Amino acid sequence: MTAQGRILHKNAHREFTELRGSVLTVRGLPVSSRRLGVTGQCDVVEFRKGDEGAVLKGREGVWLPVPVEYKRGRAKASDADRLQVCCQAMCLEEMLCCHIPKGEIFYGETRRREAFDLTDELRGKTERAIAQMRRYMDRGHTPKIKRHDGCGACSLREYCFAENNKTISARQYVSDTLNGVSG
Repeated sequence: MTAQGRILHKNAHREFTELRGSVLTVRGLPVSSRRLGVTGQCDVVEFRKGDEGAVLKGREGVWLPVPVEYKRGRAKASDADRLQVCCQAMCLEEMLCCHIPKGEIFYGETRRREAFDLTDELRGKTERAIAQMRRYMDRGHTPKIKRHDGCGACSLREYCFAENNKTISARQYVSDTLNGVSG
């Protein structure tokens, strides 16, 4: 993660809850799904009071969760950001026993939110991506990097093995990153 990304996420992940009108904002919410076998943390979940959603402990009424992911740059041509939010929504659905029809992404560079539908197609694509990652993990395999048009806009391009042909392997980079070793 870049310094700009850290600052944006530091603000998004400050753990607190705030109620403004009919929107309850929760930052840094941990999520998980037994069915998908994943855990994570949402940057922000906005619970919007209405007719659909979940009953929240200590709150009156029904609240529809909307995961909001914060990204440093701008919208990508790929579905990567939407897949991340879809996975968060699927975790929230399992945890709260409700259906979440939409997700949102805030892009820091353009200072705009993108709202999108969590379609059956996007959900299927998310599940297939998780299954593929699990197969890679089970085999201990790090896939080769495939350069594409989005590489130039990637916040991690300076670390990319294909971009810089560094002497550190992708496996070592991931291991170092997970263990808090800075390079």
